[in-house]
Amino acid sequence: MPRDITPERLARLRKVLSWRQKDLTLVLANIHDPHNVSAIYRSCDAFGVAQVHLYYTDTAFPSLSGKTSASARKWVDTVRHQDRDSLMSTLRASGHQVLATSCSPVAKPVADYDLTRPTAIIMGNEHSGVSQELVDVVDGEVYIPMYGMIQSFNVSVAAAILLSEASRQRVVAGMYAKPTYTDEEFEARLAQWIEK
Repeated sequence: MPRDITPERLARLRKVLSWRQKDLTLVLANIHDPHNVSAIYRSCDAFGVAQVHLYYTDTAFPSLSGKTSASARKWVDTVRHQDRDSLMSTLRASGHQVLATSCSPVAKPVADYDLTRPTAIIMGNEHSGVSQELVDVVDGEVYIPMYGMIQSFNVSVAAAILLSEASRQRVVAGMYAKPTYTDEEFEARLAQWIEK
């Protein structure tokens, strides 16, 4: 342990790390606006998401700047994928149900899904949504019920709402009350966080 870390700082790191949900994740699929990406990372940190998956096949990953986005990305791990097989094999290997945001007739409201299960939600491009190649291989399609004239949310707002519902379900199930990491994983990650 570094000598310059205060007991308060160490306690804070331990508490936040104990809340991390290693089996809840988002997939950012060709999202191009850096403000949206930064906002999504902030929401992931706020709701205890440990890791975000980046799927960029036809869009360059945006250049992120600013203290806020850099700070949020520091606490949320990033895994990059360049093809569908890599993405899906990684998510399947860890037992995730994979959902895609969608407005199709088969999509179900977010509250209809059990988000206490290991879950990955794919957030699509601002203009075209989740690509059909990904929709073809997911376990379900999800939408946020809306009651106004406008029938879509900004992608970063949608991500926050979906994570809020996942968090609500997980709080009720007591999942934030016990770490999702093994003792060894916890101590290894804590050591990494102390160095940040």
